[in-house]
Amino acid sequence: MSAQPPEDPPPEPDVTETGADHVRVPVRIEEALGAAALAAICLISMGNVVARYATNASFGFTEEFSVFLLVFMTFVGASAAFATNEHIRITFFLERFPPRLRWLAELATLAVTTAMFALIVWYGGRVTYDEWYWGETSPGLGNPVWLYTIWLPLLSVAIILRVLGRGWAKLLRPGRAR
Repeated sequence: MSAQPPEDPPPEPDVTETGADHVRVPVRIEEALGAAALAAICLISMGNVVARYATNASFGFTEEFSVFLLVFMTFVGASAAFATNEHIRITFFLERFPPRLRWLAELATLAVTTAMFALIVWYGGRVTYDEWYWGETSPGLGNPVWLYTIWLPLLSVAIILRVLGRGWAKLLRPGRAR
């Protein structure tokens, strides 16, 4: 009977790995929405610059759309970043941690991120409801303000789903996500 070498333990999940191979809803959705928002900001700003130089008057109301689109673009970008594990973090220490501590750090990151965006869902929803209830309108165009703020809680839910999906795929089921 020959002695068999002991089997190697399964590899620890690499929580710093990037990629969207685990997602069920394509990240292209966020990428397309972010690109469309950026293109709209560029067109609005360019139109404002041309109008200012051609007529010596500025379209002040365009700032309302630009600010909304910038916030929208930031949130869809954050959703895509969490889905592909490319969000901002300091990896200097994380890469030097042993695998178990790296896993715990990633778990803590996902928990804190989920809590933060859950607060945005809660308070953003309350603000949106109050703006709808009281009929607040924007100063530039007179649009209902809740049309702009409703995207905070909605996109925060999308981010939470991406964070939880990333956690499920990379931390709880690492063998199936690769």
